[in-house]
Amino acid sequence: MAVDSILSSSSPLGPPVHEKDAKALQFIEEMTRNADAVQERVLAEILSRNAETEYLQRFKLDGATDRDTFKSRIPIVTYEDLQPEIQRIANGDRSPILSAHPVSDSGTSAGERKLMPTIHEELDRRQQLYSLLMPVMNLYVPDLDKGKGLYFLFVKAESKTPGGLLARPVLTSYYKSEHFKTRPYDAFNVYTSPNEAILCADSFQSMYTQMLCGLIMREEVQRVGAVFASGLLRAIRFLQLNWKNLANDISTGILNPKVTDPSVRECATKILTPNPELAEFITKECSEENWEGIITRIWPNTKYLDVIVTGAMAQYIPTLDYYSRGLPMACTMYASSECYFGLNLRPMCKPSEVSYTIMPNMAYFEFMPHDPTAPPLSRDSPPRLVDLADVELGREYELVITTYAGLCRYRVGDILLVTGFHNSAPQFSFVRRKNVLLSIDSDKTDEAELQKGVDNASVLLKEFNTSVIEYTSYADTATIPGHYVIFWELLVKDPSNSPTDEVLNRCCLAMEESMNSVYRQGRVADNSIGPLEIRVVRNGTFEELMDYAISRGASINQYKAPRCVSFSPILELLDARVVSKHLSPAAPHWTPERRR
Repeated sequence: MAVDSILSSSSPLGPPVHEKDAKALQFIEEMTRNADAVQERVLAEILSRNAETEYLQRFKLDGATDRDTFKSRIPIVTYEDLQPEIQRIANGDRSPILSAHPVSDSGTSAGERKLMPTIHEELDRRQQLYSLLMPVMNLYVPDLDKGKGLYFLFVKAESKTPGGLLARPVLTSYYKSEHFKTRPYDAFNVYTSPNEAILCADSFQSMYTQMLCGLIMREEVQRVGAVFASGLLRAIRFLQLNWKNLANDISTGILNPKVTDPSVRECATKILTPNPELAEFITKECSEENWEGIITRIWPNTKYLDVIVTGAMAQYIPTLDYYSRGLPMACTMYASSECYFGLNLRPMCKPSEVSYTIMPNMAYFEFMPHDPTAPPLSRDSPPRLVDLADVELGREYELVITTYAGLCRYRVGDILLVTGFHNSAPQFSFVRRKNVLLSIDSDKTDEAELQKGVDNASVLLKEFNTSVIEYTSYADTATIPGHYVIFWELLVKDPSNSPTDEVLNRCCLAMEESMNSVYRQGRVADNSIGPLEIRVVRNGTFEELMDYAISRGASINQYKAPRCVSFSPILELLDARVVSKHLSPAAPHWTPERRR
């Protein structure tokens, strides 16, 4: 099998042992060697099958399937542009509006509750990408067929659109599909969590049962994971709060009566037998005040954590390091509600080095060169998009997709940096979501800048063995001038050596020094922005914030703590849990730039 190209990327284990793995790696090679030809075929397929749709006919494509005609006639769009069509589909219009294939359900994009039409065939495409992950991982980690994965996976109770379509997060659609529920046995993909527990819509019962099964099978667990890093930390927090009940269940062999779902009780009862020795071990480990390395203490054979720690999730790396004693963190794939994009061919690399190889068979991909200094785009001056095979190393692009489900030249909003190529397919690191989080005056602070500010301020906490577990922000315009407020939840590992008020005040200034020149000018010269404020909240606050979001319909799988908040009930929740407030003690450095 011609899998030399993947193997040459420093795989330590040599060629694939299993024929199924070799076939999967061969498929990756074929797709990436001929990326441009695959993209041409994918676009032709999409345009051909959707030729009779209302959307393509509106732009007079007249059955053309070539790139030039497509690019000259089809506009670049955002979700807002497509909202009228999507709303018609949600309301029950079954005519071929965006896709010639029937819309099977409506995925929801996390946070803003955007409806995203999905066709049944997309599950096949997603399943194909999932099937490539373990063959790649097996090149780097041996004997994963000798144990199990402890994955905390959840569904959300679905709703229906006015027209009767299911509206649910993309992962809920997948977990409830036959692709997942009746998946064939694969020794490399055995989970400790029963399907019944994963598919239970009650998040407490689901988490409780998944944690219980993971504890019972602790010696068999070789990898621990969740979708996002925040989800895995939530599971650790759940264990901190519920270990006594879990240990009691294991000691007596009797399941907690709070687990009431009949199918969940039935499957858990089959696994649960009295084991006082294991219960004693859990009690000993969990009753200790120091939880450093708790993952490896309870699951000693864990080889890596399988979680997304790129983008906004990067802030969780120090906390995961603390709980896992520095286990490798594998970011295996890159996906969104709109489309699954690609995979990481070096899954055991450092989180800061993660790059995703776009699989050219997933959709038709275009890339908008990203230049923050360029004037805003208009309908009269559309940007020139670059094809997948033509992106340039070291440049940033905004991702634009055309999918089988009918999205055409749709701006996903992700900013990607080209880091290299695998054969002819580019590899990208995820930079950020394209959005502005905070603005008081003419300043505009995005997620990457805010993250950089938190990272730089966190350096001052290191000598106190303290780190920022979670944070969010808001632009407080009730004061004159307005100012940025950052809410921090801290992990203080030694309470007798916690950071002083002076240090936390200096953290405010360190964040301000990290901001862009427009912000610093507003602070120093214009007096249009007040001193930055950090409000430290008590531990568990962001878990309460997540509970609140879930109670309002957010998905537990796809939930990410918002980096900026403005909703009054959330601000009230945060403010009610503030334990200390700190202000920047001085203005940040700023000098006028010479204008050309």
